[in-house]
Amino acid sequence: MASAAASAPATSGLSPKITLYTNHSCPWAHRAHTTLKELNLPYEEVIIDLDRPRDEWYLRINPRGLVPTIAFSNGVLENEIVTESGIVSQFLADAFPSHLQPASHSSPTAALTRARIAFFADTYTSKVIGKMFGAMSAATEEEKEAKADELVALMEKEVEPLLKDAAPFFGGSEKMTLAECLTGSFVIRTNAYARGGLLHSSLLGKLEKLPHYMKWQKAVTSQDSVTYIFDEEDIIQRTKARMDKIAAANKPTN
Repeated sequence: MASAAASAPATSGLSPKITLYTNHSCPWAHRAHTTLKELNLPYEEVIIDLDRPRDEWYLRINPRGLVPTIAFSNGVLENEIVTESGIVSQFLADAFPSHLQPASHSSPTAALTRARIAFFADTYTSKVIGKMFGAMSAATEEEKEAKADELVALMEKEVEPLLKDAAPFFGGSEKMTLAECLTGSFVIRTNAYARGGLLHSSLLGKLEKLPHYMKWQKAVTSQDSVTYIFDEEDIIQRTKARMDKIAAANKPTN
């Protein structure tokens, strides 16, 4: 068990105790790390091995066996379990009001800002991530490049317009928002996968045609909250091994 110590804000005057069950190679768990870091919250960390069946003790905590999971206590709540990356991040952002998002009733525009953040995160999750991983499964370089073109076209249509007022973060914010907490782990992996050959090497150059996205992603991938657990070489090697395993399993047998 490792710990990440920092001075944290309090809820109702009570400091939280957070245990994060995670794996640093998982982009979904990475979302929770980014949120915790942005909120400057202390937490204890338990690494879950995703390369083997889950232990029974962890399945008792999270029957789905996925990461991230947090166990949360604050003197009123005691060891409450919260699962799923988007829900964990939203819970933390709601429990500890900050620059990540406005509190629901803090202003006449707060609810709309929250809705815009949620829409952006949903767009990236439902549109971009699947297309990115689909591009990684291409069998030939020609197919990889065609998939890269499709990914860029999708991002030009779905993501670029949503970043027109990024300054440099979503919605004109000068600081990270919950939108970046929920997407940054995938943005940094897109760059790494292209550099590591999992996506076509031309992808990063093709993305230059999206000026709003490029300004935004450069800001996102320079943030300590996004990079502090990210080991690019290890991520590339693990992802290559996983993709090779999937390809072997799908290979037709005579």
